[in-house]
This record gives sequence, C-alpha cells and structure tokens, in this order.
Amino acid sequence: MRKGAISRDGVLKAVVEYDELGRDRFLSAYGYEPATGYFLVHEDRTYDSKAIAGVAHKFDQGRALKPYELSGGRSHAAKWLARLGFVIRSSRNPDWTRDEIILACDLAMANGCKRLDFNDRRVIELSALLQTMPIHPEEVRTELFRNPNGVAHKTADITSRHPDYRGKPTNGNALDVEVMNDFLARPAEMAEVAQRIRDGLTAGEFRNLPSEADEEDDYSAPEGRLLFRRHTSRERDKRLRKRKIDAVLRQGHRLACEACGFDFEATYGPRGAGYIECHHVVPLHEAGEGRTKLSDLALICANCHRMIHRKAPWPTPCELRSLIQKTMNRRGAQVPSQQGPSRTEA
Repeated sequence: MRKGAISRDGVLKAVVEYDELGRDRFLSAYGYEPATGYFLVHEDRTYDSKAIAGVAHKFDQGRALKPYELSGGRSHAAKWLARLGFVIRSSRNPDWTRDEIILACDLAMANGCKRLDFNDRRVIELSALLQTMPIHPEEVRTELFRNPNGVAHKTADITSRHPDYRGKPTNGNALDVEVMNDFLARPAEMAEVAQRIRDGLTAGEFRNLPSEADEEDDYSAPEGRLLFRRHTSRERDKRLRKRKIDAVLRQGHRLACEACGFDFEATYGPRGAGYIECHHVVPLHEAGEGRTKLSDLALICANCHRMIHRKAPWPTPCELRSLIQKTMNRRGAQVPSQQGPSRTEA
C-alpha cells in the first residue's frame, strides 16, 4: 500500500458505504475478515480499519484493494488512516519496542538474568515508567497496557533466551534475542543506554521530540527510538548549526563535508552557498541533556549523513572518510581535501 494513495474524503465515503451495507455485507462484498487488532473510530462508531482503508482506495484510485495487498504488518492500514487524522483504537496491546525491551532486559540482567514476579517492587516501578513512554499513542493502549503482569512476562521472555538458560523458552521474539545479545556483548554500554532512557523519561525530556512519522525508515540506532529522536533534534537545531558554520567560516575554512569533502557551493554555485548538514558525533548512550558544544558537531553532506545513520554501529565522520578513501583507492582516485580541520570548541 503506497503512502498517500487514499484521502480523508475517500475514507469517509467508505464509512458511508459500510453504514449502508452493514458490517457483514460490507466485509463479505470486498473479501475482508473481521478486524481483530485495530479499529477506526468515527462519530462514536467503530469500523474495521483494514477493510475501510482498502475500500477507500476505490474512491480515490478506481478500485478497492484486496486484503493481501495491504502488506506491511497488522497495523499498516491503521497507521495509514491515522496519518489522515482518524482515531484508531486497538483491541490488543502494541508490540514491545526496542526501547521498552532495553529497560526490561536491564532489569532482568540486574536480577541475575532471572525473571521477576509481577508484584516485585522493581517491576511495578518499571510498569509505571513504561506507561509514560511517548512511543505508543494513547489510542492503541488498552487498560492492560504494560501492566506489572505484562512486564514480568517480558522479563521471562528475555531471560529464557539467555545462552545458559536450560528451561523451556517462552513466547518471546527475535527482538528479545537481539537486545539480550547486545547486553551480553556490551554490558556497560547497554546499561548506560537503559539509564539514559530512564533518566529522560523521568525528566519528561522526550515529550517534545520529533514523532515517529519524522523518522527515516532505514535509519538504525541500537539505543532505540527515544535517544535517536533526541539526537536528531539536536542535529536539526538551526541555532547550533548556524553557530557551527559561522565558527568554521571565521577560521577561514570552507564548508566541506568532513567525510567526503563535498562542497555545496563549489557544485551548486550561489544556491549552495552556506549550506551543509550537522551531525552530532557524541554516541547516543553518552549524550545526556548537557549543553552541546560545537566540537560535538561535524559538518557533513546529506549523503554521508544518511550513510552514517543507515546502519548501526554508526561510523564517525573520520571512519567514514577512511572507508570512502579505501573505495576511492581501488579506483585510483583521491577524496577531496577538507583544507584543514573544521572542529571548533564552544
């Protein structure tokens, strides 16, 4: 299902047809099964979100989508409708995200990699903290959302994936294993990640960060969404970016990418003058809410910025420059000079 293929008007027309035919006839006419996960709520009535999205396509694009054409996970149609401003409610709790599993895994590791009971004080505290996490919208949270029983069960899912566990595994998933392996490989770093997330949630500092809709699909951060959002919000701070650019220009350097040497003005003329992107080089698990120094920022082009963020672990601009140089060497070429360092202290 491509983004933007349906409109709010098309959805409302599908809702009218749903009301006219009734649920059973509507679903039968278009080959849809009753929804079990997500429902569209309109004027105090609920509708099967996937069927509504598929039929809305008829009014905007000339044909209704078949159920199998709505690919991308069980919440795909719901997210599509939510982007159009409709209220979506869930009949089940949303899947655990990496951020949540990091906190649950950190708790389990602190407990000797053993599951915890639902009435454990630490589980109750984590349950309350997870309920403040600004990742899942209110409309997809049920009354059981991240309750102590669910948190305790998640610690069992995680600990049963430990290499030394000899019991019967619970119904965890690949993300549980991934996070567990990260804690085993980098225990101190992952414990710091968990602490940064807890501190941010307790202080409420994640509330006004960019939403999930602003994130790039192919960006990867092992520390989870919240610290990544804080990272990108700093990179997009126009005041910091301007201060960094001004400092580099005052030193007599050109605005060239620190990784590949690309110069926007040299390529695009006046249109590219004064333009370059900023990358916050401090690792996410080390970046607290302290003042960002100009030396924490690197000036890089859009392509290199995307390549740094594309896959974890993220290379530094210097490491990416070395990778580019190795590739260029195979071609007998040279990475353009930066004409001196561009790092400056605040």
